Amino acid sequence: MDRYEHFAPFYNALSGEWPVYSAGREAGIRALGLRAGMTVLDLGCGTGLNFPGLLSGIGATGRVIGVDGSPAMLAQARRARGTGVDLVCADLTSPLPGLPRVDAVITTYVLSLIPAWRMVWESVVRPLGRRTRVCIVDMQRPKGAYGLLSPLARAACALGGSDIDAHPWTVVEEECDDVVSASARGGHLQIRAGTLR
Repeated sequence: MDRYEHFAPFYNALSGEWPVYSAGREAGIRALGLRAGMTVLDLGCGTGLNFPGLLSGIGATGRVIGVDGSPAMLAQARRARGTGVDLVCADLTSPLPGLPRVDAVITTYVLSLIPAWRMVWESVVRPLGRRTRVCIVDMQRPKGAYGLLSPLARAACALGGSDIDAHPWTVVEEECDDVVSASARGGHLQIRAGTLR
Protein backbone atom coordinates (compact mmCIF):
# COMPACT_ATOMS: atom_id res chain seq x y z
CA MET A 1 0.00 0.00 0.00
CA ASP A 2 1.16 3.55 -0.78
CA ARG A 3 2.12 5.10 2.58
CA TYR A 4 1.38 8.56 1.15
CA GLU A 5 -2.05 7.72 -0.26
CA HIS A 6 -3.97 9.88 2.23
CA PHE A 7 -1.18 12.33 3.13
CA ALA A 8 -0.04 13.36 -0.37
CA PRO A 9 -2.67 16.09 -0.94
CA PHE A 10 -1.55 17.81 2.28
CA TYR A 11 2.19 17.11 2.06
CA ASN A 12 3.31 20.55 0.87
CA ALA A 13 1.32 22.33 3.58
CA LEU A 14 2.38 20.06 6.45
CA SER A 15 5.98 19.18 5.58
CA GLY A 16 7.67 22.26 7.08
CA GLU A 17 8.90 23.25 3.64
CA TRP A 18 8.82 27.03 3.96
CA PRO A 19 10.19 27.50 7.47
CA VAL A 20 12.83 24.75 7.31
CA TYR A 21 13.34 22.50 4.31
CA SER A 22 13.22 24.86 1.33
CA ALA A 23 16.65 26.17 2.36
CA GLY A 24 18.23 22.76 1.71
CA ARG A 25 16.41 22.32 -1.59
CA GLU A 26 17.56 25.71 -2.86
CA ALA A 27 21.16 25.12 -1.78
CA GLY A 28 21.18 21.68 -3.39
CA ILE A 29 19.90 22.96 -6.71
CA ARG A 30 22.52 25.74 -6.69
CA ALA A 31 25.27 23.20 -5.92
CA LEU A 32 24.40 21.23 -9.06
CA GLY A 33 25.60 24.13 -11.24
CA LEU A 34 22.81 23.61 -13.76
CA ARG A 35 23.03 24.96 -17.30
CA ALA A 36 20.53 25.37 -20.11
CA GLY A 37 19.67 22.16 -21.92
CA MET A 38 20.72 19.74 -19.17
CA THR A 39 18.71 16.64 -18.24
CA VAL A 40 18.22 16.25 -14.48
CA LEU A 41 17.00 13.16 -12.63
CA ASP A 42 15.00 14.05 -9.49
CA LEU A 43 15.01 10.86 -7.40
CA GLY A 44 12.16 10.71 -4.92
CA CYS A 45 10.59 13.79 -6.49
CA GLY A 46 7.48 13.54 -4.30
CA THR A 47 5.04 16.33 -5.07
CA GLY A 48 7.50 18.16 -7.32
CA LEU A 49 8.86 20.75 -4.91
CA ASN A 50 12.23 20.73 -6.73
CA PHE A 51 10.74 21.27 -10.18
CA PRO A 52 10.56 25.09 -10.25
CA GLY A 53 14.20 25.49 -9.20
CA LEU A 54 15.41 22.76 -11.55
CA LEU A 55 13.46 24.12 -14.51
CA SER A 56 14.79 27.60 -13.82
CA GLY A 57 18.35 26.24 -14.02
CA ILE A 58 17.97 24.18 -17.20
CA GLY A 59 15.73 26.49 -19.21
CA ALA A 60 13.23 25.67 -21.94
CA THR A 61 15.58 23.23 -23.67
CA GLY A 62 16.27 21.17 -20.55
CA ARG A 63 14.41 18.20 -19.14
CA VAL A 64 13.58 16.96 -15.63
CA ILE A 65 12.78 13.30 -15.01
CA GLY A 66 10.97 12.96 -11.69
CA VAL A 67 10.99 9.47 -10.19
CA ASP A 68 9.01 8.39 -7.15
CA GLY A 69 7.63 5.14 -5.79
CA SER A 70 4.36 6.69 -4.61
CA PRO A 71 1.53 7.03 -7.14
CA ALA A 72 -0.22 9.43 -4.76
CA MET A 73 2.79 11.77 -4.57
CA LEU A 74 3.23 11.61 -8.35
CA ALA A 75 -0.43 12.56 -8.77
CA GLN A 76 0.37 15.77 -6.87
CA ALA A 77 3.58 16.27 -8.88
CA ARG A 78 1.60 15.94 -12.11
CA ARG A 79 -0.35 19.06 -11.13
CA ALA A 80 2.87 21.04 -10.55
CA ARG A 81 5.15 19.68 -13.23
CA GLY A 82 4.89 22.16 -16.09
CA THR A 83 6.62 21.79 -19.43
CA GLY A 84 9.85 19.84 -19.57
CA VAL A 85 9.07 17.35 -16.78
CA ASP A 86 8.50 13.63 -17.24
CA LEU A 87 7.28 11.50 -14.33
CA VAL A 88 8.14 7.87 -13.64
CA CYS A 89 6.71 5.63 -10.92
CA ALA A 90 9.46 3.23 -9.85
CA ASP A 91 11.19 1.62 -6.89
CA LEU A 92 14.31 3.70 -6.23
CA THR A 93 16.30 0.68 -5.04
CA SER A 94 16.06 -1.00 -8.46
CA PRO A 95 17.75 -0.06 -11.75
CA LEU A 96 15.84 2.38 -13.96
CA PRO A 97 16.05 0.94 -17.48
CA GLY A 98 15.58 3.17 -20.50
CA LEU A 99 16.85 6.40 -18.97
CA PRO A 100 18.28 8.89 -21.44
CA ARG A 101 21.72 10.41 -20.82
CA VAL A 102 21.45 12.28 -17.53
CA ASP A 103 23.68 15.26 -16.70
CA ALA A 104 22.74 15.64 -13.05
CA VAL A 105 20.80 13.88 -10.31
CA ILE A 106 19.34 15.29 -7.11
CA THR A 107 17.63 13.64 -4.19
CA THR A 108 16.21 15.76 -1.38
CA TYR A 109 15.11 14.36 1.99
CA VAL A 110 14.52 10.93 0.46
CA LEU A 111 17.43 8.61 1.16
CA SER A 112 16.98 8.82 4.94
CA LEU A 113 13.50 7.33 4.36
CA ILE A 114 14.97 4.23 2.72
CA PRO A 115 16.75 1.80 5.10
CA ALA A 116 18.66 0.34 2.14
CA TRP A 117 19.57 3.78 0.74
CA ARG A 118 22.95 2.52 -0.51
CA MET A 119 21.04 0.32 -2.95
CA VAL A 120 19.69 3.50 -4.55
CA TRP A 121 23.27 4.65 -5.06
CA GLU A 122 24.41 1.27 -6.42
CA SER A 123 21.38 0.57 -8.62
CA VAL A 124 20.46 4.01 -9.94
CA VAL A 125 23.10 6.68 -9.30
CA ARG A 126 26.44 4.97 -9.95
CA PRO A 127 25.31 3.49 -13.30
CA LEU A 128 24.70 7.04 -14.60
CA GLY A 129 28.42 7.13 -15.31
CA ARG A 130 31.44 9.36 -14.89
CA ARG A 131 31.07 13.12 -14.94
CA THR A 132 27.41 13.07 -13.83
CA ARG A 133 26.80 15.75 -11.20
CA VAL A 134 25.10 14.39 -8.06
CA CYS A 135 23.51 16.18 -5.10
CA ILE A 136 22.14 14.66 -1.91
CA VAL A 137 20.23 16.84 0.54
CA ASP A 138 19.18 15.25 3.80
CA MET A 139 18.95 15.72 7.57
CA GLN A 140 20.91 15.17 10.74
CA ARG A 141 20.63 16.32 14.35
CA PRO A 142 21.14 20.08 14.67
CA LYS A 143 24.49 21.21 16.07
CA GLY A 144 25.84 23.99 18.32
CA ALA A 145 23.27 26.42 19.69
CA TYR A 146 20.66 24.77 17.46
CA GLY A 147 21.26 21.51 19.35
CA LEU A 148 18.46 22.57 21.68
CA LEU A 149 16.11 21.86 18.78
CA SER A 150 17.42 18.32 18.38
CA PRO A 151 14.40 16.68 20.12
CA LEU A 152 12.06 18.56 17.78
CA ALA A 153 14.13 17.55 14.72
CA ARG A 154 14.20 13.90 15.85
CA ALA A 155 10.44 13.91 16.41
CA ALA A 156 9.75 15.47 13.00
CA CYS A 157 11.99 12.93 11.28
CA ALA A 158 10.43 10.02 13.16
CA LEU A 159 6.93 11.26 12.27
CA GLY A 160 7.91 11.36 8.61
CA GLY A 161 9.67 7.99 8.75
CA SER A 162 13.22 9.34 8.28
CA ASP A 163 16.33 8.02 9.99
CA ILE A 164 18.00 11.21 11.25
CA ASP A 165 21.25 9.30 11.75
CA ALA A 166 21.44 7.79 8.22
CA HIS A 167 23.78 10.52 6.82
CA PRO A 168 23.43 9.41 3.17
CA TRP A 169 25.40 12.42 1.85
CA THR A 170 28.61 10.72 2.98
CA VAL A 171 28.56 8.62 -0.21
CA VAL A 172 29.06 11.81 -2.24
CA GLU A 173 32.14 12.60 -0.17
CA GLU A 174 33.43 9.05 -0.69
CA GLU A 175 32.75 8.58 -4.40
CA CYS A 176 32.71 11.99 -6.07
CA ASP A 177 35.18 14.69 -7.09
CA ASP A 178 34.74 18.47 -6.86
CA VAL A 179 32.56 18.10 -3.76
CA VAL A 180 30.60 21.12 -2.57
CA SER A 181 29.56 20.95 1.07
CA ALA A 182 26.94 23.15 2.73
CA SER A 183 24.54 23.10 5.62
CA ALA A 184 21.56 25.09 6.84
CA ARG A 185 19.27 25.43 9.83
CA GLY A 186 21.96 24.84 12.43
CA GLY A 187 23.41 21.89 10.54
CA HIS A 188 20.07 20.05 10.50
CA LEU A 189 20.12 20.22 6.69
CA GLN A 190 23.16 18.78 4.96
CA ILE A 191 23.93 19.40 1.29
CA ARG A 192 26.63 17.57 -0.68
CA ALA A 193 27.17 17.79 -4.42
CA GLY A 194 29.95 16.26 -6.47
CA THR A 195 30.86 14.73 -9.81
CA LEU A 196 30.86 10.94 -10.19
CA ARG A 197 34.33 9.51 -10.75
